[in-house]
Amino acid sequence: MTDAPGSTAARSARASHRLGVLSMCAAALFLMLGDAISKHLMETWPIGQVIGVRQAIALAIVLPWALSLGGPRMLRIGHGRLQAMRGALLLAGTWTIMTALHLLPIATVSSIVFASPLFVALLSAPLLGERVPLRVWLAIVAGFVGVLLIVRPGSGAFSLALLLPIGAALLNAMRDIVTRRLSRTDHSISTLFWSTAIVGAGGLLAMPFEWVPVTAPATVWFLLAGVFYVAAQWTMIEALRLAPAALVSPFKYTGLVWALLVGIVVWGDWPDAWLLAGAAIIVGVGIYMTRLSPR
Repeated sequence: MTDAPGSTAARSARASHRLGVLSMCAAALFLMLGDAISKHLMETWPIGQVIGVRQAIALAIVLPWALSLGGPRMLRIGHGRLQAMRGALLLAGTWTIMTALHLLPIATVSSIVFASPLFVALLSAPLLGERVPLRVWLAIVAGFVGVLLIVRPGSGAFSLALLLPIGAALLNAMRDIVTRRLSRTDHSISTLFWSTAIVGAGGLLAMPFEWVPVTAPATVWFLLAGVFYVAAQWTMIEALRLAPAALVSPFKYTGLVWALLVGIVVWGDWPDAWLLAGAAIIVGVGIYMTRLSPR
């Protein structure tokens, strides 16, 4: 039995869903801003240092926040092996994305990384035992056509650096599959904290070998990178709490609009027709696959 359209419960649900959509749009914006700042910082500071300092700042925010919500129990680990696996995948994915951002336009990286849901669907059968319908397989093929339009192997526009965001999309997909299983045993705050800690540790381990002194103006940029990282993670968690994933997930693609604008304004990276066509296919397929998922 469903609530009447004008009932208090129905109005409350609609308000929650609207807030969920706004939260996902905010998450996409925060994530893109964090990536843009990281790309800017990597023009001067090594990748490991940018990751390590950003994650240390994020941890300084997440730890007291988590403890204020419910004390040490908020950081309790229910499945240690999966937490370690998710952290390792996030660390590898972060390094791959950061390297790609250092070498490629931000819109190109964002467009290809958005192919991650294709890999999730592709891997869900062997790793999660889920049945993948024929129409999903066809959507996966169409999505990879979009990736090929951007990468264009064999053409003069192809470079090996374009394989980095493809690798990042695969790593993100594996991370999301582990997260799906981890959500049955561990609190979202615990997962956010430990994943942030693992990525931070990976960056900090590299810092002694490539440390470059941080100037006072750059400190502000490092702080903003950490703040936007936490803001993106939290608003994404909130979006999925407030509304069904099938409703809010398509709005994460608004981040591509911001990536295109920032790439043009800050770095003068104008997208060509191949990138726009490939990105449109990837986004369209991603939204279609989201609509196929249970509500």
